[in-house]
Amino acid sequence: MTADAEELTAGAAAELRGPNRLDWCLRTTKGGPDLRWADCNRRDGGCPHPHVIDHQCAAAAAPVPRPRTSRTSSVPEGQLTLD
Repeated sequence: MTADAEELTAGAAAELRGPNRLDWCLRTTKGGPDLRWADCNRRDGGCPHPHVIDHQCAAAAAPVPRPRTSRTSSVPEGQLTLD
């Protein structure tokens, strides 16, 4: 999993969440950063820890389709030939 480095509030991260994009609760432990499921909602209104969101790469441009050229066939209509 790769997350964006920008730290967000729990609410801001939840707004960016999608079917294929999760947000994570970021906690600092003795061992370093610890990412946890963002199910840390509390009764007092939210999680006090910063949150991060899965990184989403920009989609690569779709390849430009090659124009189709019509070829005449030496077989009768309704039959196929392998080239």
